[in-house]
Amino acid sequence: MSKAELNALGEQICEWRSRLMSISWFMRCTNEPIAREANHEDEATGRFWEGRFKSQALLDEKALAACMAYVDLNPIRARMAESPEESDYTSIKQRIEQALKVQQPYKPDRQPGALFPFVGNPRKNMHDGLPFNLADYLELVDWSGRIMHEDKKGYIPDHIPSILQCLDMDARHWLYLTRNFEQPFKGLVGAVHHVRKACEDMGKCWVHGISQCEKLFSSS
Repeated sequence: MSKAELNALGEQICEWRSRLMSISWFMRCTNEPIAREANHEDEATGRFWEGRFKSQALLDEKALAACMAYVDLNPIRARMAESPEESDYTSIKQRIEQALKVQQPYKPDRQPGALFPFVGNPRKNMHDGLPFNLADYLELVDWSGRIMHEDKKGYIPDHIPSILQCLDMDARHWLYLTRNFEQPFKGLVGAVHHVRKACEDMGKCWVHGISQCEKLFSSS
């Protein structure tokens, strides 16, 4: 191989490495074939996706739990399902189905192999996985889903899942986040001190949504 060919190969490798590191390029390659196939099946033309994807950095356990529940409750918000266990194409449904099949479903090796396991509350020397107890998260999503129904609007029962207390989050703020997680934040999501630390690390003075972080990821 000549020097010119080596240089050309090196440039091509650099270009592909750059593309593989770009979430925008990845999402375009993912979204375009889905949109084409869906439009073909529906005999339609034009835009298929409502808008451009969002990239949000989840800085702590509060943001992670809220984002997970927001996604798992999508079918309930859209009135496509009455409960989490009936919510098609969600991880929460897979987790519930698996938990009903096995003994000691809280153990990481008894959870769905295709999903990141729940490994318990944050602690030192914790195994790789989601920093919550499986039972606590299932209870939290079930509780949140029940309150989303039309006849329960604005109502918070006396029994509030203990995981909210562990996360030090206000129940009404939690319910807002499980309905509107994408709206208040642009990039960084988490408790305000984590957002400020991330801004400092990136050399930023301010980030959009920091006031909402201060309000929503607090206990009052």
